[in-house]
This record gives sequence, structure tokens and C-alpha cells, in this order.
Amino acid sequence: MNIILLGPPGAGKGTQAKILVAERGMVQLSTGDMLREVRASGSELGQRFGEMMDRGDLIPDGMMIEMIDARLDEPDCKNGAIFDGFPRTNAQAIALDEMLQRKSLPLKAVIELTVDEESLVGRITGRYSCAKCGAGYHEQFQRPAVPGVCDTCGHQDFKRRPDDNEATVRDRLEVYRRDTAPIIPHYEAQGLVQRVDGMAEITEVEGAVAAILDA
Repeated sequence: MNIILLGPPGAGKGTQAKILVAERGMVQLSTGDMLREVRASGSELGQRFGEMMDRGDLIPDGMMIEMIDARLDEPDCKNGAIFDGFPRTNAQAIALDEMLQRKSLPLKAVIELTVDEESLVGRITGRYSCAKCGAGYHEQFQRPAVPGVCDTCGHQDFKRRPDDNEATVRDRLEVYRRDTAPIIPHYEAQGLVQRVDGMAEITEVEGAVAAILDA
């Protein structure tokens, strides 16, 4: 079973992907992670990627598909893959369709986690974590039981991701609308798109995703 998870940054794609990995044995294929892994492998493809990345060049779609094609042949993908961060354009979506068809690996669904953008800005900009153990907190939804003290390790220093600020979040939302959202009609034409409220509680989102996959 193979799926694509779509949604803007902060919609909860990573959280739901981790649940599917843990509960269904699926593999999360994050192209950014894959590029780093292939580069570190020392393979011919990795060397080619490394040279291009060092120059700041975009990786051509054909090479991305070549990398994904090889990854899907690995044994841990037998229970299915979660595509996260790919495809981002119509050209990539078409290339992915062709590759999956060639391998007889159809897509089960394209799941878009929908969000209220104003609420999402608040969700992301309120995030912070323990500087020692990484436990996550939120100014509004999940504060430490004792103010200023990590529930997990007792540390008293916290940090925020530098990109968790309003201007950056709004820029990332705009990039998603401009670059990634246009692929949705491609999959709607195939009857694959299913929408889930990404602003709901994690367990509710998990249940909705499970219902789609089990249908």
C-alpha cells in the first residue's frame, strides 16, 4: 500500500507518517533524508547527487525518480511507502505515476491534511522544546506541569526552531500554495484525493487516516 501525504508545513504529516510506520510497518520516504543517505553511501548516484548539491543545483526529476525507484526495491518497503515531500510539481507527479505503474505499485490514496492557516500559524509559532532532551511543548496547548521545568528531564532551558516565526511560517504556506497544491487536481482526476482535518486532535486525524487506508 502506497500513499502520498500532502499538507503545508505544520499540518501534521510527520506525526501521522510516524504512526503509520510504527503501526503498519510502512516506510516514510522523505526525499530530503533520502538524498542525504544516498550521498553518504558513496555510490555512483550518491557522488552525482553530492556534486550537484555542492554546486547548489536542483536535482533533476529523472534522478529523483531513479533514487525512489531503487529505494522501493528494498525489503523494508514491502508493506508500502509514504511519500513525504515528493512529488511537488505536476511533472514529478506524472513521472512518479509512470514509475509506480511500471513496478505494479499503485497508489492507495493521496491524503491532504487540510488546515486553517491562521490557527496553523499559532500552532507553529507557539512551539518550543527542552534544550537538553528535546521534549516538545507549546505555549497554549502543552506547557510543562511546573513552569520553566521540563516534565521529562527537569532541565530548565528551552529552545525554539529559528524558522518557527510568523514571517517564515507565512512564507512556507505561500510556497505550499504556489508549488505543491497545484498537483492536487492531477490526483483528483484519478479519484485518489482524500481530505482530513489536520487541525483535529492527533488521535482523530490518525483514525481518519486509518479509515481511508482500510476502506
